[in-house]
Amino acid sequence: VLGVRRDAAEEELKRAYRRLALRWHPDKNLENAEEAAEQFKLIQAAYDVLSDPQERAWYDNHREALLKGGVDGDYQDDSLDLLHYFTVSCYSGYGDDEKGFFAVYRQVFEKIAKEELEYMTQEDIEEFPTFGYSYSDYDTVVHPFYAYWQSFCTQKNFAWKEEYDTRQASNRWEKRAMEKENKKTREKARKERNELIRQLVAFIRKRDKRVQAHRKLLEEQNAEKTRKAEEFRRQQKLKQAKLAEQYKEQSWITMSDLERELQEMEAQYEKEFGDGSGGEDELEEQETKGVEDKLNDETEEAEFIDGLYCPACDKLLKTEKAMKNHEKSKKHREMVSLLRQQLEEEEGKFPVSLDDADEIQTKEEEETEDIPKQKLSKKQRKKQKTMKVCSHNDTLGPLQSSFVIS
Repeated sequence: VLGVRRDAAEEELKRAYRRLALRWHPDKNLENAEEAAEQFKLIQAAYDVLSDPQERAWYDNHREALLKGGVDGDYQDDSLDLLHYFTVSCYSGYGDDEKGFFAVYRQVFEKIAKEELEYMTQEDIEEFPTFGYSYSDYDTVVHPFYAYWQSFCTQKNFAWKEEYDTRQASNRWEKRAMEKENKKTREKARKERNELIRQLVAFIRKRDKRVQAHRKLLEEQNAEKTRKAEEFRRQQKLKQAKLAEQYKEQSWITMSDLERELQEMEAQYEKEFGDGSGGEDELEEQETKGVEDKLNDETEEAEFIDGLYCPACDKLLKTEKAMKNHEKSKKHREMVSLLRQQLEEEEGKFPVSLDDADEIQTKEEEETEDIPKQKLSKKQRKKQKTMKVCSHNDTLGPLQSSFVIS
């Protein structure tokens, strides 16, 4: 009515109202006073609504309903019914003719875009991707279309779905409650519209020959890439195997050359210094002499060590001091006592002279003067039996000699 934009400021509304009021005032239109009076009332009503922020906000939310029949339940939503296009019977074939797949759905989305433009301001207007034709390019037409419409959100406010008229509220608390319920109703209607359009897009995309052809092309490209990758890996393996073979062959050639050089050096050495047989004899003599010296040293060492050997304990000691400490140990004295008992048993079997017996007894008394008689343990008795056999062989010779002398 005032001829201004929907987002016009308050000053712009005042200027437009004054200009139109002066133009349609009844006093200045005497020749058509009735028409001027009607138009003047309309201008005043429009300015009264738009000059009040609350009235203007309510009007903006219900603008389409007011312009198309009111908000008292008489408004009929004339939006495109999308349920008729969820079936293959709505199109015939996949051509670009009037009843073809691409023509039918191209018109559907053009109508949806036109409906959305009615609820957009000049600043919010955007370009809607078109559905295209059967020959349209996938990257420039098909892909942008589905990318946009698969996440579509409507600009409609669905104010005609509201149940309560907030202008009839008796107080602000009642008005807030009405606005809250109305907002829930609008959001529910908006969500249903968005879901319906997105489901239609999914239904169309599943049957779009351009999408199917592109998917097949991608599968072929992926298969080709896989084949090339496998071929590349196979070539790399063959190349590595070939390099390995060459490396082995080169190393073999290098070893052959080295052996040949060594043989040449040996031949030259023999030519200058003889065949080297005399040298080998001398080396053998030196080795033989070294072995003999080593055996002699070991024999001398054994003779030296023999003096530090304890036959009672069957133990080899390293130094004389260690030998003296060992002779004072309790274990040594126990083993000497055990050996003495064994000798006494042997003496009972082999007779000896009185002098030899006295001499042996005197020595034993001297060695075992401070050793108390102890009861042998089970382990010592077992060891005693084992040592009887060994000591018998060692003492048999001297005992027999004493018997002969007596």
